[in-house]
This record gives sequence, structure tokens and C-alpha cells, in this order.
Amino acid sequence: MGAITLQRVMLADDEPDIVEISRIALETVGGYDVAVCASGGELLQRAPEFNPDLIIVDVLMPDLGGHEVFEQLRSLPQFAETPIVFLTGLIHEDELDVLRSYGAADIILKPFDPMTLADRVAGIWESLNDR
Repeated sequence: MGAITLQRVMLADDEPDIVEISRIALETVGGYDVAVCASGGELLQRAPEFNPDLIIVDVLMPDLGGHEVFEQLRSLPQFAETPIVFLTGLIHEDELDVLRSYGAADIILKPFDPMTLADRVAGIWESLNDR
């Protein structure tokens, strides 16, 4: 059985610059169909219709944090197995360990290089499909 190709990526971050840079990088460099959201609540509202293959969610947002979005997505059968990647500026190992304990597919640290974001996402996807 062949691996499923990553096509649809959804990203939520409350920082407009990060959202726009990420969208451009994932669409232009990665060739992905990308939906971006300004909040965790917006992601939860739009995800069922967009049906992403992979979700990237900022950890610290004013309405719903990444961990809350993660838990709510996991409670929906449609997203019970969808890979979720945390995006964060948190850099303390203890904080990262807590994020890993949720079962996220990976963690992308901010600031990140927009030119390598699509490759990083592709690498995360490949590692998930090699399991």
C-alpha cells in the first residue's frame, strides 16, 4: 500500500505575519492547499469542511490555546487520527515535554525559516507515514 500524499494543510496562529508567511511558504514552496485561521476557534469551525491532512496550531492564542484545540479535535471522530503539529515560541525543555505529552506529531519552534517550513512539514509527514 502506498503512502498517502500530503495535500491539505490547515494552520492557526493569532499573529497575522506568521499566518501570511506560513501560507505563502506552504503554498509556494510546498505546493499544498492551505487554509489559515486567526484563532483556534476559527480552526475548529472550518476544519470539518476543509478536511485537512495535517494541522499546525499555535500553542498560545487568546481564544483557545493549541492544547485546547488539540483536545477538541481529538474528540471529533473525523480528526481522531489527523496529525497535529504544535507551533510555539516556548523554548524551555519542560514546556516542550508537556507539549510532546499530548501526542502531537511534532513541534515547530518560532521563529522559523519560512523557506524551510514546507520541507519541515514534508519531513514530519514522511516520518508519520514511515511508522
